[in-house]
Amino acid sequence: MATIQESLSAFASTTEEITGKNNLTLEQLEEEKKKNTIIDYKMVTFALAGKDYAIDIMKVKEIAKAGHFTYVPNSLPFVLGVYNLRGEIIPIIDLRLFFNIEVPEHEDTTLENTLIVTVGEQVFGVVVDEIDKVVGIQQSTIQPPHPLFGDINIKYIYGVAEAEQHLYILLDIDKIFGVRTEEEEQEMAESAKAQMEKRQPVADASANQSPAAKQFAAPAVSDSQKRAAAAEAEKKQAEADIKFIADSLLNTRKFLVNDLTKDWVTERYADWKKQRGSTKTQLQNEADADAFLKPFYSRHNGAWWGEKYAEEVRKALPDNSAKNIVVWNPGCGKGYESYSLACLLKKRYPSTHVRVYAHDIDLLSVSNAPLLAVSDEASRDWYQPYLTRNVTGDFTFNKDIKDMVMFEYHDCVNTNNLPDIDVIFARDIISFLPEASQKVVIDQFKEKLKGNGIIITGDNEDLSAYGFKKKTVGSIAVYTK
Repeated sequence: MATIQESLSAFASTTEEITGKNNLTLEQLEEEKKKNTIIDYKMVTFALAGKDYAIDIMKVKEIAKAGHFTYVPNSLPFVLGVYNLRGEIIPIIDLRLFFNIEVPEHEDTTLENTLIVTVGEQVFGVVVDEIDKVVGIQQSTIQPPHPLFGDINIKYIYGVAEAEQHLYILLDIDKIFGVRTEEEEQEMAESAKAQMEKRQPVADASANQSPAAKQFAAPAVSDSQKRAAAAEAEKKQAEADIKFIADSLLNTRKFLVNDLTKDWVTERYADWKKQRGSTKTQLQNEADADAFLKPFYSRHNGAWWGEKYAEEVRKALPDNSAKNIVVWNPGCGKGYESYSLACLLKKRYPSTHVRVYAHDIDLLSVSNAPLLAVSDEASRDWYQPYLTRNVTGDFTFNKDIKDMVMFEYHDCVNTNNLPDIDVIFARDIISFLPEASQKVVIDQFKEKLKGNGIIITGDNEDLSAYGFKKKTVGSIAVYTK
């Protein structure tokens, strides 16, 4: 076995042989190796039609899988639409279509590989075939673009770089989106000043812009055209704003805007626009979403009911001579609603056996609901005939009311074994379910509700579009089969 000294000698001989063949000294070889390890430029690499491309990493904000883009009317073919990125509305460009590259057919629901890039102060989404990785190179190794890359206009190419046995085409994202340099801006300003002095119209500044820049520039129109298009533009803007608001509510608060709530959201948007101004209608964060939804919730949600509202609900309850009445109260929460409803049912049907099935997925709330104490203020209100004092002196509901209500930990989306139901009382719960779950729950309503049964939903939820008949008793909407 060779000693360490013999191995080192053999290595030195080999090194001398290599450097001798290439006329390099050891010092030069070390310098060359050091030079090759310096990385001062990083790029995000991706594929378009099987070719390797890259963008300066400093231009890339993040990488995302995105889809369900909102279509923008009269947009160019390469503009897929706009996208709600955590409350920020950004345009989405398909780079393949921009460069006239064929796009494989796919479902509309397919999530696209998207680079979120910053150009100046604006953010764009750029769709590509595949996103690869981050590659580091020496900036000095970047070669100027060459006319050989005929499938892409050379003015959109920053340069060409070789790394890891791949030849990458570096795209100039600023040129693609029409960003001008300071020199170009100064030159245009001087040209405009000269034209003004001569009292001549300034040439159209968009003439040299890229197609992507022109897409987001406002076209020049006459006053008559503006007046004629104003109403239509305002309508389209409102529709787009509401779509963005709906996306934000779904992402931040799981609130679904569909046939159940769209009328309320449309009316709320009009008020919201007056409050915030037409330029600040979008929901930027959870606080905005909560402020937008604040008027949605039903009266006395999560609290003791006022006498006026309680009397309206009592009047909405139908005549029923049955010996047994079954009531379903999904989303019962801490029990305020269930006990209030039980008191009204006792008042409305004093000689009838009533059972209220109170369901919720908040285990703590359901567990504590039977022990719920009544506030002093509520004890002096219409609840008084149904109360008693416990050993601590607090007001609580009497045995008749407590025996009416059965609190259970249960997800209303799952199949239940409830008997046929006379009254379904489900306020402000359906709107916060996913669309598929909404369908399951509404189908259960149709299956379980008796022919003479009623449904009362939230003050701003409308079941009319789901095959139920609607009538209004006071301010209470009542739905029947």
